[in-house]
Amino acid sequence: MTAVKKSRTKDKKTQPIILITNDDSITAPGIRYLVEAVKDLGRIVVVAPDKPQSGMGHAITIGHPLRLQKSHIMDGVEAWTCSGTPVDCVKLAVDKVLHRKPDICLSGINHGANHSINVIYSGTMSAAIEASIENIPSVGFSLMDYSLEADFAGAKKYARMIVEKMLSKKADKHLCLNVNIPKGEEKLIKGVKVCKQAYAKYEEDFEERKDPSGKKYFWLTGEFLNLEKSKDTDVWALQHNYVSIVPVQYDLTNYMLKKKIEKDYTW
Repeated sequence: MTAVKKSRTKDKKTQPIILITNDDSITAPGIRYLVEAVKDLGRIVVVAPDKPQSGMGHAITIGHPLRLQKSHIMDGVEAWTCSGTPVDCVKLAVDKVLHRKPDICLSGINHGANHSINVIYSGTMSAAIEASIENIPSVGFSLMDYSLEADFAGAKKYARMIVEKMLSKKADKHLCLNVNIPKGEEKLIKGVKVCKQAYAKYEEDFEERKDPSGKKYFWLTGEFLNLEKSKDTDVWALQHNYVSIVPVQYDLTNYMLKKKIEKDYTW
């Protein structure tokens, strides 16, 4: 074997393995842009839903078979489709595709916001959080634009920048970042803010309608309300054209309240 071939073999073996998934399905433009942004940074393996799975949160498939099929939709990139949820995709990727844990897991780029309370409902972020549970550093990327014709130039730039930083040093095994990119041209983005999750929620309304046969059904509508005006939140950063980065965790314990309950109550 020549020195050049030996070098290439060694480089391939030492490349970081980057697992990429999403909740918008393998055919969504966002996942293609994410692959393009990082494809030269390691060995890319895509395992993504075969259909849109937005709003699935941390759901897993129980009681139904899961299908995993090789896909040739992305030139030069190993890709698989999964019939299940984004969390199913991560689980199957580790157990049946890679047969090991990847070095990092990337989820997205989602079409639409995943800031503030959205992180609870988001399939994009649940995939990233599942990876974190499995000791895999992860990031969920979302672009504040629901259009399939959205401009992903800024999202690609900052996704690559963040992944490069993660790969440049040993990341905490439970690292999970929720990254949102503002809508609009790349040149209008002012930079990056590391933020806390805003206290914001939807004022929901179920609009009553009737189908063609006259049967009643309900359609979820509502208004997004930001209830926190401080300047260190993800909502504030995005409103002012900054990329927001919020470190998140799967441990939902309220430690301040835990101390208070231990002090105030006798059991």
